[in-house]
Amino acid sequence: MSWSRNGETRSYHHGNLREALMQATLDLIGEKGVAGVTFAEAARRAGVSAAAPYRHFRDRDELLAAVAAVGFERLADALTTAWQNGRPSPAVAYERVGRAYLDFARRAPAEYVAMFESGLPADAHEGLQQAGNRAFAVLREAAEVLVSHIPGPVRPPALMVALHTWSLAHGVASLFGRADSARRKLPMGPDELLEAAFLIYLKGLGAPSGT
Repeated sequence: MSWSRNGETRSYHHGNLREALMQATLDLIGEKGVAGVTFAEAARRAGVSAAAPYRHFRDRDELLAAVAAVGFERLADALTTAWQNGRPSPAVAYERVGRAYLDFARRAPAEYVAMFESGLPADAHEGLQQAGNRAFAVLREAAEVLVSHIPGPVRPPALMVALHTWSLAHGVASLFGRADSARRKLPMGPDELLEAAFLIYLKGLGAPSGT
């Protein structure tokens, strides 16, 4: 079966309708946001009947959850690659993780929206919850290693550090770092903004410098 998009004819074969529907959902998010995603429109773009998506997804929320779960898996892979087991030093690797988060939001804006703006309760979608937990676990592991290098008896809890730095990276990515028209103009780039925020935060904790 085939369908046309932007003048190009595409086709899917038996067995990958699920992937075609998920890609159609990403296209819709990129064009119209989450509110523009409907089962019927995803089916139309995949070149199938309105009933066909029910072979793979219970409803629109399950389709969005599947798209978001793949996004979290890709984010987890990107963060793991950036962390590199804390080499050459935990501080350098930790800052690299933050930049990887920002880069993911920039490279995959539709996935990023599906992950964080769909309004889906993670505990209602097991795959989404597991994928989100895996992505956060990379940051949590990195924070554990970083905190272990902070001297003295006032070493902060690793979970707190992971949550704080996730909030920093997510805030910069959402407000300034996404490749869309909503991006706010700044006198500095989002990468520099995130680097400065990390430097101030980690210095306040007494963490070793990444420089």
